[in-house]
Amino acid sequence: MNSVGQNSVDHGFSEPLTALGSLLGASAAMQEVFRLIERVGPTEASVLLTGESGSGKELAARSIHDCSPRHGGPFIAINCGAIPAGLIEAELFGYEKGSSTGAVRAHAGVFERAQGGTLLLDELTEMPLEMQTRLLRVLETRKFYRVGASTELNCDVRVIASTNRCPLQAVQSGQLREDLLYRLAVFPVELPPLRNRGGDAELLAEHFLAELNAQARTQKRLSALARMMLRQHNWPGNVRELKNCIERAFILGDVVLDLTPLIPGAAVHNGDQFGGDKRLSIRVGSRIYDMERSLIEATLDYFKGNKRRAADALGCSLKTLYNKLNGYSQNQECANS
Repeated sequence: MNSVGQNSVDHGFSEPLTALGSLLGASAAMQEVFRLIERVGPTEASVLLTGESGSGKELAARSIHDCSPRHGGPFIAINCGAIPAGLIEAELFGYEKGSSTGAVRAHAGVFERAQGGTLLLDELTEMPLEMQTRLLRVLETRKFYRVGASTELNCDVRVIASTNRCPLQAVQSGQLREDLLYRLAVFPVELPPLRNRGGDAELLAEHFLAELNAQARTQKRLSALARMMLRQHNWPGNVRELKNCIERAFILGDVVLDLTPLIPGAAVHNGDQFGGDKRLSIRVGSRIYDMERSLIEATLDYFKGNKRRAADALGCSLKTLYNKLNGYSQNQECANS
């Protein structure tokens, strides 16, 4: 048996990320997911993974595979909703040469290719009911036929299923057979949405950014405003949305990354990032130079002279802030001479 084990990924926060395979999290909700995976992984039990799109169901399935006795075998994932109804039987179970028009050679389906390993049936509730009936028989007998074949093949495959729907509601609406649900849901695991994972959004953003920095040999970082937005955004696309957002910000940004243009409907609340409604009173007609200097000096004063935190809050690089301050000092020296 292969033991994946949990590894700590320290980003300098009070609660570092824990990794189980490719799954990452520091929140109590994710620690519970890790615990369940580590318990069910070494068994042969069928697992039903539920959770919103982008919450990490395929990563969880792979983690189950990696800490199972089947870790040396193949891991194959198939999206049941992405295959036309007329082709799903052949994709699942394969077909013999000449079994249909265009079948010029035999084809092994995913059940055959996953022998000795694990098969993930993603978006199970999108599978036609007729195929659900046949799938149930395969799970019960551990045997199947290729399309057009007369000889049964043995099925040595661990099946994991996943769905972004509520399974019981899918049964009630006629999208999922109840007997198939209970055959697959021997061990249910629910992946929590990112909005219910405490500070994981900020931790994951730092992790994704660190990976991008390592690949590009850069030192880009998130602004204080970006961190605030990470905590405030609802993340309807979950971890997938977050990762894509950080990648776009990395491509578009220079040194300090801003997420404001990348999060639809993101609201920026004046003063929220400073823990209160801190405002500057600036006279109409003031020079832009004076307005900028007043803002920079007020921000530095708020952060008690911490230039890095001030630069992050202002959305500029530390080098830019130093250049601005040096310019102010030189102008002051010229005025006094």
